[in-house]
Amino acid sequence: MTVIEKSNQRRQLPGVDQILRAPQLTSLVHQWGMATVANAIRAIQATERERSQLSDWATHPEHYLGPITTWLRAHVGHGYETVFNLTGTVIHTNLGRSLLSEEMMVDAIRVATRPTTLEYDLRTGRRGQRENIVEHRLKLLTGCEAATVVNNNAAAVLLVLNTLARNKSVPVSRGELIEIGGSFRLPDIMERAGCRLVEIGTTNRTRLSDFANAIDESTAMLLKVHPSNFHIEGFTETVSTSELKELGEKNGLPVIEDIGSGALFDLTRLGLPHEPTPREVLAQGADVVTFSGDKLLGGIQAGIIVGSADLIEQIKTNPLKRTLRADKITLALLDTTLKTYEDPDTAREQIPLLRTLTLSQKTLAQRGKVLAELLQEQLDDFTVEVVDSKTQIGSGALPDRLIDSLAIRISHVVPREVRELASRLRELNPPVIGRVQDDTLMLDLRGAEPMEELTRTLEDLT
Repeated sequence: MTVIEKSNQRRQLPGVDQILRAPQLTSLVHQWGMATVANAIRAIQATERERSQLSDWATHPEHYLGPITTWLRAHVGHGYETVFNLTGTVIHTNLGRSLLSEEMMVDAIRVATRPTTLEYDLRTGRRGQRENIVEHRLKLLTGCEAATVVNNNAAAVLLVLNTLARNKSVPVSRGELIEIGGSFRLPDIMERAGCRLVEIGTTNRTRLSDFANAIDESTAMLLKVHPSNFHIEGFTETVSTSELKELGEKNGLPVIEDIGSGALFDLTRLGLPHEPTPREVLAQGADVVTFSGDKLLGGIQAGIIVGSADLIEQIKTNPLKRTLRADKITLALLDTTLKTYEDPDTAREQIPLLRTLTLSQKTLAQRGKVLAELLQEQLDDFTVEVVDSKTQIGSGALPDRLIDSLAIRISHVVPREVRELASRLRELNPPVIGRVQDDTLMLDLRGAEPMEELTRTLEDLT
């Protein structure tokens, strides 16, 4: 092709603005943003200009939808898309952890779209405290003297350590030196908090004497940490909160405990495994307890700190608190969630997480029957069956305990076909996320909601 011919071919490409105005791209521009889509168009056309012959679609603005979508997914990602979580891990860190109900979101929308009394006292007409109502509810629900909130539980631990142990030492059992998602490790958080870690005991056995022997004039506190995402069995020994409290009182040291998940009442009343609650841990002697808002509490991401009034006041006045504080939407959603827990009998139905964890086997079987029949029609060469399975609560909550569930198991004589099917499910709109296990694809039915939408989505599977 001559230079002139190539130049003439380039002139056939429609302008970026012309493509952006194509009706077929309206929803794409709304989803991704004008500048992002324009950037994709320029990149696609740059590739087309290098070709000896333009692609058939390249001269038609209405035909750019597919190429742009493919380019964006390859070079930008997928953004924040809703998905169906059928992985068998209910509180899935990578998929947004606990879900919020639409009813709860109403409060957040109201707070976000109107001026609100975030830090304004209507009685005095002066500046107020942004956490007052949340602190009030936490006192009721946990029995604490005082409480405060930051943006996540790692921040809560950081703030407590920085406030109470800066430039001092903190003994921690080697069996509790955890690493949470994203390679964040407790020793690193302690270092950034400005305190010195003193490792005591062994991975599987730590005794009260190990804590006692580590105490000296530089010791700031006795720290106990929830073993997130793992469980040690067999020849083990740990120190209870009450034992630490007794030792702390003898040495004038506070007991700080990070319980991680933050269930607000005894889950055994719902037929679920027991997880320590903040109220229980405080009653056992902890002076400060930290936990997450978006794990077993079933709310928005937040780090919650409850405990004695004098220690919480020190934490509140730390300048670092402002940098870690929760925003107005977080506080509004947390307030709504905590208010729901004030009536435990209704929390089961109003908190999406609790509703999902307590679904009956009958409901799961009904879902399985509908979806298995649909999938078998769509997947002639595959074997589709409903089987017993186990669901993991997830995000470090009860790592050693699974709950009974049902799942759709999809298999094929060629294992590669199963992995390709998992990929095809992720390309649906909304994507369907399962888990590949022993060369089969498992779709856990606890996450199969809303069923109507999931059914429509799977009908597009070809």
